[in-house]
Amino acid sequence: MTSYAAVPFRHGLLSISAAAVAWGVGGAVAALLLRTSGLGPVAVTCWRFGVAALCLALLPSGRTSGGRRGAAVLTGIGLAVSQCAYFGSVQYAGLGLGTLITIGAGPVLTSLGAHVLLGERLTRRAVAAVVLALGGLVLLVAAPAAGPRPALGVALALLAGAGQSGLTLWARGGGTAKASTGAFTTGLLCLVPFAAVQGVLPTAGDPALTGGALLFLGTVPTLLAYRWYFTGLTAVPGTTAAVLVLLEPATAAVIGVLLLGEPLTAGLVAGSALLLAAIAALARS
Repeated sequence: MTSYAAVPFRHGLLSISAAAVAWGVGGAVAALLLRTSGLGPVAVTCWRFGVAALCLALLPSGRTSGGRRGAAVLTGIGLAVSQCAYFGSVQYAGLGLGTLITIGAGPVLTSLGAHVLLGERLTRRAVAAVVLALGGLVLLVAAPAAGPRPALGVALALLAGAGQSGLTLWARGGGTAKASTGAFTTGLLCLVPFAAVQGVLPTAGDPALTGGALLFLGTVPTLLAYRWYFTGLTAVPGTTAAVLVLLEPATAAVIGVLLLGEPLTAGLVAGSALLLAAIAALARS
């Protein structure tokens, strides 16, 4: 099992909270790139990992030792699946809905996975929370989406939530999950063939703005945020981390409504409320 004594508990809370806010802002930046640059979700993810890997390669602490290459490969594959699916959900279902479903599904899958894989007891409160969360997801799926293909976007959001849940379970179970050069390089190599088909170079928009957005996406919500998150997981239990990660959809939803013109519907509000209640119940259990 993961040791929670590596860093102070309060530091872990702050680290995960900062990561969640950075991811929420990163989702908004990715949404703008998908709208204006001509890049698809796979290409955006490739650029994100490429920038992060390059920055880490320039730092001695970013080099991956031989004994940790297996962990770096597994982390990279998990990051590639979850982030590519998340950006796809943002493109096809909208920033607010895609982020809410991704983050809402994660704690439920983490709770069930911890019960099945790590032997953690699934209490009545946890079962009730799963039911609440499923109801919230149903309301979110039924809500009008800002994207062109909401069904595909919802499916990708669920896949992204599963990928993030897998990384969390692995870290909680004693896996060495780190945002290393090897992890981002692995994710990049996994996605390059698909990005080559989709198109890896921007075809529209202002080159300076696109370059700045890609640089920001590869550093703050990727290089820094994942380091903060994995550091926080050494001090904070997974269910508590799931509650803190709610800052991500909150940030993304506010930006989506205020800056990207996405609709704020009754279904979105009700579904979000059920997810909040479910995850709060999971944290208390």
